[in-house]
Amino acid sequence: MPDFSILTDHWDTYIEGFLTTIKASLLALVLSFILGTIIAVMRIAPIAPLRWLGTLFVEFFRNIPLVLILFFCYFALPEVGLPLDGFQAGTIALTIYTASFIAEAIRAGIMAVNTGQMEAGRSSGLTYIQTMRYIILPQAIKIVIPPLGNQFINLVKNTSVLGIVAGLDLMYFGDSISSETYDVFNVYIFVAAFYLVLTVPLSLFVGFLERRLAVTS
Repeated sequence: MPDFSILTDHWDTYIEGFLTTIKASLLALVLSFILGTIIAVMRIAPIAPLRWLGTLFVEFFRNIPLVLILFFCYFALPEVGLPLDGFQAGTIALTIYTASFIAEAIRAGIMAVNTGQMEAGRSSGLTYIQTMRYIILPQAIKIVIPPLGNQFINLVKNTSVLGIVAGLDLMYFGDSISSETYDVFNVYIFVAAFYLVLTVPLSLFVGFLERRLAVTS
């Protein structure tokens, strides 16, 4: 059985890390969704340089480790005059990394929308961007709710990398408590429990949305 004295004795520390994890998750979720949507639109844009840039972004960041992006943000950017603390570096790294996967999911959704939708929008006087914003993207995002939900769940779990650069998240404080108590098993059992508090409801919500959209489609 877990030793609940570890949790009660270090409750404030756990909660501080938990709140930081929530903050990093929400920031990276919003920013990665915005960036991923922009990159997805670039990937299917009629302007070749935009397509090339979008493809380069996705193929580069999707195929390198998240930790490498984190180290670049935390250690390399200060060398060029952009100092970042652990939380900032971790959130930026999470945003960039997750955006590359979100971009691919949304691009797949856009490609699944009937091409006649774009033609109808353009023929009614809308610009390419307006057609994409008001007609194509709402349909595309609805189609790819399940993979987007999975990416958001992965993002929450990936916030653990903040602990590597003193990002004051759950893993950072878990490591700190473990070093203080030498009780690795119980410390990380409760760290895992806090992550489950975030990921299980999110997973259930994504499943609910998927079923609701299946009924209405």
